Amino acid sequence: MILSIESSCDDSSIAITEIKTKKLIYHKKISQEIDHSVYGGVVPELAARLHAKTLPKILEETKIYFSSLKAIAVTTHPGLSVTLMEGIAMANALSISLNLPLLEINHLTGHIYSLFIEQDTQLPCTVLLVSGGHTQLLEVENYKNIKLIASTMDDSFGESFDKVSKMLDLGYPGGPIVQQYGENGDKSKYNFPIPLRNSPKIEFSYSGLKNAVRLAILKEQENNPTLSKQIKSDICASFQKAAIDHITMKLKKYFKTNPPTNFAIVGGASANLQLRSDIKQLLDKYNCPLLLSDLKYCSDNAAMIGRVAIEQSFI
Repeated sequence: MILSIESSCDDSSIAITEIKTKKLIYHKKISQEIDHSVYGGVVPELAARLHAKTLPKILEETKIYFSSLKAIAVTTHPGLSVTLMEGIAMANALSISLNLPLLEINHLTGHIYSLFIEQDTQLPCTVLLVSGGHTQLLEVENYKNIKLIASTMDDSFGESFDKVSKMLDLGYPGGPIVQQYGENGDKSKYNFPIPLRNSPKIEFSYSGLKNAVRLAILKEQENNPTLSKQIKSDICASFQKAAIDHITMKLKKYFKTNPPTNFAIVGGASANLQLRSDIKQLLDKYNCPLLLSDLKYCSDNAAMIGRVAIEQSFI
């Protein structure tokens, strides 16, 4: 078995994965969302302190598997340096004390392999990775051959939801909150610009859209400093539509010369149901299947890190 550790941001997670069967023997994740919600976003130093308290408590539950371990895997990059170090310190200690190899895992590769937890891989595949820190379009041939096609020029898809939620004083994390408000809003109420609409380049950008939302909020507050729930819902719906239309338009341009045969959405923001629906409609035109992680594995977790570790060293 492999013991894997994830602490790249605000989720403390440890998993045990059986190498031969890829079966997830143990998995636990403790989120810090409540602790950070009062600040409207993740506070790195607070996250690190919480990892230092929580990870050892989770590890205690895994001791019964120590005799069966063949390796220790840990997220080493990318992520918040102070939180990554908590997981890395634990992984180093386990590697030395149990005399086991230490596997360094890329967090973004982990999100790709969240598709294949307890499953065999289905590659090659075109992958859209959307999270709080990244928006990337990738061509994944196999574990060692991952080609970056496009990324964001500035802010990410997930981060823009967090910022819009914060501007409207709705809370953190913004993704599910904005989606929920948007369900009761008019997506045509505000004509927010679709980023890079006329650009032929395959790339992403969300800074301009965020600023357009900010200006719309300020304009509404000229009449009433306290926005009604309906106005907030309309802003969320209109913003979400523009944010997703931006992605689908860029995918359409890419598909003109690179029609998809296998496509997946991964990352924390892949839990957005409207994004899933709109991309599914686009892929139907190509008779292309859409691969998705289980909702419980979309956000950061150690199960995906363990799945990559098997691919990295034992297959």
